[in-house]
Amino acid sequence: MIMPRGADQLLLPVNPLFLWFSLFAALLFNMMPLGRIAAMPDMLALVLVFWNVHQPRRVGIGAAFFFGLLMDVHQGAVLGQHAQAYTLLSYLAITMHRRLNWFSLAEQALQILPVFIVAHAVSLVVRLLSSGSFPGWTMLLAPLFEALLWPVVSWLLLAPQRRAPDRDENRPL
Repeated sequence: MIMPRGADQLLLPVNPLFLWFSLFAALLFNMMPLGRIAAMPDMLALVLVFWNVHQPRRVGIGAAFFFGLLMDVHQGAVLGQHAQAYTLLSYLAITMHRRLNWFSLAEQALQILPVFIVAHAVSLVVRLLSSGSFPGWTMLLAPLFEALLWPVVSWLLLAPQRRAPDRDENRPL
């Protein structure tokens, strides 16, 4: 098998409990009362895109729609605003998942940035059409912050898969 350029070791299979725990932890992080800052990165969208890229058969568009509905109910938004944005985000991430793994983390962040911009634009359009309220120009910073957090989230969520399957102190690898 040909290894991608950035992959220096094979990864262990992801634990499904860790996968779903990370998604629910990101959901809880989004639900924390941190104030209404328009530039706040959407951690659930970031983790959702990460798992769509790395495990597209386990976390798909249906999971994105479900988490989007949960965010809609929590924020009191128009029912379907986040669900539509997360579904589009998930679709775009799944369509580019094979290509994305060939890039380094910094290049991946640049590839993911337009996806986050499109998702925030969809959410903004739905918000403007339904209530006419504009959250401010600082909202344009949220996709940038999410792209900047991409290497950190990738490193954290891939860390459990990088450990050796059976540790042996006599083995050099």
